[in-house]
Amino acid sequence: MALFGADVLGYLGDMELMNVTNLACARGGVAVLEGVGFSLAAGQVLLLRGPNGIGKTTLLRTLAGLQPALEGDVQVAPDAITYGAHADGLKSTLTVTENLEFWAQVYGVTDIAPALQAFNLEELADRAAHNLSAGQKRRLGLARLLVTGRKIWALDEPTVSLDVASVALFADAVRSHCAAGGAALIATHIDLGLEADVLDLTGNKAGPRNLAGFDEAFE
Repeated sequence: MALFGADVLGYLGDMELMNVTNLACARGGVAVLEGVGFSLAAGQVLLLRGPNGIGKTTLLRTLAGLQPALEGDVQVAPDAITYGAHADGLKSTLTVTENLEFWAQVYGVTDIAPALQAFNLEELADRAAHNLSAGQKRRLGLARLLVTGRKIWALDEPTVSLDVASVALFADAVRSHCAAGGAALIATHIDLGLEADVLDLTGNKAGPRNLAGFDEAFE
């Protein structure tokens, strides 16, 4: 797989943020997806669909650079993607504010107020993460997206533990992100009420392969 660096903008169109060609992915020593191809443009939401176990998580992890691909090309600008996994990624002893400030410092962002407001966390700002409900923790985990400054949000079942009102907050955050020139790639089984394109991976299930010599970890 080729992950292009600074010269990637010469390959992508003016509005394209990512271009994926003939991508194949593996999990646990078994090929799960092959022949995956799509483009992701600024302002676009692309929903990943397919049955459980098809490889949506593996695809997202591969695109985010957390594991190598079996084959194929991913054209994307450096530091363009932030990945939101099943885990909320919180420091349990830190407050809501301290958690967001930690991640804001990592990404060089100074203002966490928009993130607090977008996910209705202002009244919880001084509460320790271990004292939050599951839904509140999820909202805080998602609020981290707003302090990354990354153009592409790659999200794996982001609405787990969220009630209807919180799902609406998340959808609004995605709309605002895309309206500002970002894009979102979301694996989900629910209707988020977003204007979105759909990539059904059912037809990309990989056939048997000999993976001798392939290491799922980066060297």
